[in-house]
Amino acid sequence: MAYDERLALFRQTRLNPFDRGEEEDGPQEGKTPPLHEARPELFSATRTHSSDRTMDLGLAEDHFSRPMGSLVASDIEQLKMAIEECKKLILELPEHSERQKDTVDPEDDEPNLRVLLEHRFSKEKSKSVKQTCDKCSAIIWGLIQTWYTCTGCYYRCHSKCMNLITKPCVRSKVSHQSEYELSICPEIGLDRQDYRCSECRTPISLRGVPAEARQCDYTGQYYCSTCHWNDTAIVPARVIHNWEFESRKVCRSSMRYLALMIPRPVLKLKEINPLLFNFVEELVEIRKLRQDILLMKPYFITCKEAMEARLLLQLQDRQHFVENDDMYSLQDLIDISSGRLSCSLTEIHTTFAKHIKLDCERCQAKGFVCELCKEGDILFPFDSHTSVCHDCSAVFHRDFYRKTPQFSKGSRRLNQRTFQM
Repeated sequence: MAYDERLALFRQTRLNPFDRGEEEDGPQEGKTPPLHEARPELFSATRTHSSDRTMDLGLAEDHFSRPMGSLVASDIEQLKMAIEECKKLILELPEHSERQKDTVDPEDDEPNLRVLLEHRFSKEKSKSVKQTCDKCSAIIWGLIQTWYTCTGCYYRCHSKCMNLITKPCVRSKVSHQSEYELSICPEIGLDRQDYRCSECRTPISLRGVPAEARQCDYTGQYYCSTCHWNDTAIVPARVIHNWEFESRKVCRSSMRYLALMIPRPVLKLKEINPLLFNFVEELVEIRKLRQDILLMKPYFITCKEAMEARLLLQLQDRQHFVENDDMYSLQDLIDISSGRLSCSLTEIHTTFAKHIKLDCERCQAKGFVCELCKEGDILFPFDSHTSVCHDCSAVFHRDFYRKTPQFSKGSRRLNQRTFQM
């Protein structure tokens, strides 16, 4: 039998298992429902201007939301037969041809990129991953629905929900306002919010009528269940003030904002909470390692071998470590608490010191001789037993500079110089 004849026969005999007919017990044996009674949701032969496209196997978006009762065994068998027939028809088409591609995955008219409220939405290609729409909170059926993801804040939504979005992209807030709320859960109360969701202004209450009010531990404000999915995140204010890393419930927008902010070095602990260094020993250790790395940096940027080996790129994930010693990101503090940062930074510190003191002759030649005792090994500013003058960067044995009343060069007194301990 020719291909076109088989296709015509298949279209005439295919059945919709959801079309029960007038009888509750299903169609009688041997009888086939007429073609005009078939429901179009399961299979649809959409007419197009292209003569090559012979059929469209797409499914309607509301297919899964309209249950029509249970299936009997005969309907299931007929459905299986229809599926097998579809497979045969597809396999008979030329492999990798446009005709086969359009049959399996019909094209749509949705653009690949859409810009809305500073969101840059990209149409998703994956159809097997099940996601949840951030706007309507319904499941996105990737096989039968078109959906988009913002490349900036990873906001996901149906194509049909995009015109209903009212909140701008969180990444724009990160770009324009890179700072944390540093008060612990600054609650203002539902009355100050007019008993409405802080984001979408839906009426809410603590009793759940007309909608449940859910508090965000980061902003302290209340949200509806559509804007607050009980996601959890580490709250920066609790880390800085209490050294507490327990995850707290936050709204969707706060969760995205914290996720984008977590690697940014915006926390200056010496100003926000200087007493924290008195109670967290790991912070003192990390600060000393960072200070040593800053003292090693001038050796590397003037050393050809170090530049070729790209030693400083070992800290490319924490670029601020080679720029200053007082700025921290939330991820730094999390890694300090877990002990991961101490291990990795100590290993990098050892590698840097080995290059300067042992492997590279050029870097060794840039060492110092203590000008107080005139003896001992070559000194480097990052050694644990040395002190460095902030004025001229001269290096001395820490045990000698206080005992000598006068500096050996010129008439400058030691008590007029400021030393780094």
